[in-house]
Amino acid sequence: MSEVWVEAVPVLDHFAQVADPSLYAPLPDDWIIGLSDVIDSTGAIDAGLYKAVNLAGAATISAVSNALGGALRLFAFGGDGARFAVPPEHAAATVEALARVAAWAARDLALDLRVGTTTVAAARAAGFDVRAAFWPASEHVRYAMFTGGGLEWAETQMKEGHASLAPVDDEDPDLTGLSCQWGPIKPRQGKILSLIVKPVAGVAQHHFADVATRVMGLLDEAAALNPVPRDGPEVHWPSDSLALQSRVAGSGRGAWRRRLTVILTTAMIWLVFKFRLRIGGFEPQRYRREITANTDFRKFDDALMMTLDCSPGTVARLRALLDSAAAEGVVRYGLHEQDSALMTCVVPSVMTANHMHFVDGADGGYASAARQLRGAPHPI
Repeated sequence: MSEVWVEAVPVLDHFAQVADPSLYAPLPDDWIIGLSDVIDSTGAIDAGLYKAVNLAGAATISAVSNALGGALRLFAFGGDGARFAVPPEHAAATVEALARVAAWAARDLALDLRVGTTTVAAARAAGFDVRAAFWPASEHVRYAMFTGGGLEWAETQMKEGHASLAPVDDEDPDLTGLSCQWGPIKPRQGKILSLIVKPVAGVAQHHFADVATRVMGLLDEAAALNPVPRDGPEVHWPSDSLALQSRVAGSGRGAWRRRLTVILTTAMIWLVFKFRLRIGGFEPQRYRREITANTDFRKFDDALMMTLDCSPGTVARLRALLDSAAAEGVVRYGLHEQDSALMTCVVPSVMTANHMHFVDGADGGYASAARQLRGAPHPI
């Protein structure tokens, strides 16, 4: 029955619809909300651990999805964490996977990954809602969009210690398919922009939707782009990712064996993409194009969130629009510029087109945009 319900979740036709809550379906009361968040992610990013922070967020999605046999459908990557919803029959496996991925992040990434769960019913009892829709990034991948404020409330509860889980280091999480081996992605228009726009508490939904629509219209008019080029990311030897990728390989083998395995695997992958070697049914150029189509560079997770390739002029126009909306008491926003983007991937199989790619800014990204948001003054 849970799968039947998920299949009935509305699929949006145009991205501008993400700010219209009437197009979202309310989740059942007994569903579980799952959460993760890197504590002091901005400090970790300042220390140069930005790839590790993104890897921890994507690892949450990978670990839970693998624990559920690939049945995780409703999730959102937030840069330094993730939020998702699962039916009650998956509660025990979800808790187990979250506890294990938190222990793995502490041991192998030196990050304190806070994890937790609560219920949709608890969010509604607190005066919020949890509603979902799908945005089809491509014909092969749909990403969940969330509205209603319930996930935002749940994350606050976790951060206050009311819905948190303790790490459990009894067994490694299953991180099969998790990868961070693509290098930095440079902008073609000038800047990589990380943007978060949230409605001010109590503001009428149609006022926020109007601002969100104007933001998206401005970006479309200015041809702000998916940071990943149309033909896929550039092929470079991922020297700065090998150590991190070896930590995904599991602790059952010695560190040197894991590193050697990753180097050999990476060398084979690099050769295939660098020289466009077709192996059986795998065609590397097609796969790279699918990467671009399948990226989650824009989303709605109780807020409009985007990672974009923009010109400086577009950034200035966008800032002016949002400053005006903030002064009117409609939105709070965070906007962070940087010189490259990062991509972390979850690839169930290279032979199918449903591989997923999570994009964030390489110098703070969503975490830095969120820090601006939290520090913003109250609108007048």
